[in-house]
Amino acid sequence: MRIPLTHYFFSALNEFVAGFHPRSLPPMLRANYARELFSWLLLPLMLGAVEGGTMAIIVKKMFTGVEGVSAAQLDFVVAAVSAAPNIANLSSFVWASLAHGRTKIRFISALQLATCGCVAAIAAIPLNAVGLIALTLLIFIARIAWTGVITVRTAVWRNNYPRANRAIIAGKMAMVQAVVLAIGGFAIGETMDIAPGTFRFLFPALALAGFCGNTIYRKVRLRGQRRLQRAEQDGRARGEAQVDPRRLLALLREDRLYAKFMWWMSVFGLGNLMMGPPQVIVLNEQFHTSYLEGILATTVIPLMVMPLAIPAWSRFLSRTHVIAFRAVHGWTFVLASAAMWIACLAHSLEVMYFASVLLGLGFAGGSLAWNLGHHDFAPAHRDSEYMALHVTLNGLRGAVAPFVAVALYVPMAAAELGSWFFFICFLVNLMGLFGFISMKRLIPPRKSAEI
Repeated sequence: MRIPLTHYFFSALNEFVAGFHPRSLPPMLRANYARELFSWLLLPLMLGAVEGGTMAIIVKKMFTGVEGVSAAQLDFVVAAVSAAPNIANLSSFVWASLAHGRTKIRFISALQLATCGCVAAIAAIPLNAVGLIALTLLIFIARIAWTGVITVRTAVWRNNYPRANRAIIAGKMAMVQAVVLAIGGFAIGETMDIAPGTFRFLFPALALAGFCGNTIYRKVRLRGQRRLQRAEQDGRARGEAQVDPRRLLALLREDRLYAKFMWWMSVFGLGNLMMGPPQVIVLNEQFHTSYLEGILATTVIPLMVMPLAIPAWSRFLSRTHVIAFRAVHGWTFVLASAAMWIACLAHSLEVMYFASVLLGLGFAGGSLAWNLGHHDFAPAHRDSEYMALHVTLNGLRGAVAPFVAVALYVPMAAAELGSWFFFICFLVNLMGLFGFISMKRLIPPRKSAEI
């Protein structure tokens, strides 16, 4: 008797969905996991309102032709909005210091609420030059607050989930966030195409969803909170919690392997971060996309691909060092930059969407390595410090790359060479990838006793 193909499909779907149930984890992890999972069903709706790719499309289309805003000014604002999540990372060392010795869940909750407030305030901006400045400031404030959430959350994950489960749990959280962000991006794009003025109602609604997610997150409990606080307070007494970027530079001198890894991350990340703003400009000026078509390329497609790729990446990361992981994972961004180059040369929106699929594969693995990769280098009591260094260095390249990208792309486009800008990104990405490959021989043996 032949079993219908649909049986296999729904069986696989049921197994996939069941994998998110708390019963899929050891009993001691279930309560915290359930609270975090449900909070991340709501918080990304709010976060999607200030997601770089989505807001870059909205800013470009909403303020094109607005009196007092020139095309050149708008392109650099697009670069700023695209870069906001990464520029905000420069505040990471400040958040790591402020959170030192404090109750982590309460600290994260306050930052989530601050982000919600910024999202709600976007509804009040006027559609003029002043409104463009106000919108940009609100996006930056929201992303700075969210940087604190990312920086401090890694300590919560390290203490609440053993290494054997950590990458799998982080992968599930990332999958949920990606799907909800994609749904939010699609809703924003569709709504703005129907009636751009509806953003005055849409953004407060998204902020309300974030507030509901925050209410659930406040119920998460941090295992070993007192022990962690004592260790951090001892570190504070020794000066380890000072708001001083020089401490991060000292960490680079102390851990040479991590320093080399950060160097190649900077080279590789530079190529990735340069792609965003010119992609938005190309979508609007070369492909003449609608709100939804542009947001599909920059946000929705990559985010919808992520849940499909994260399980495989999380299994790979669970059994390998992050250096070896990056040496494989890096190919996704190399191929994505090549696909964007071909899409512009061929004037093919379909190939641009394929580049978005490749970006989704890259973002899937990157989201895991971003949150967990430093654990392969950091001792437990310095977890936030290593994460702060990683995030801050990303902020430095994020503060430079988008503006360099626009400064290069605009004259290249004027000379009808705009397509070749993405070839430059391809070469930079390829150089960073070869750097990771060269580091594989330096990978130290993993400590089996690590939690």
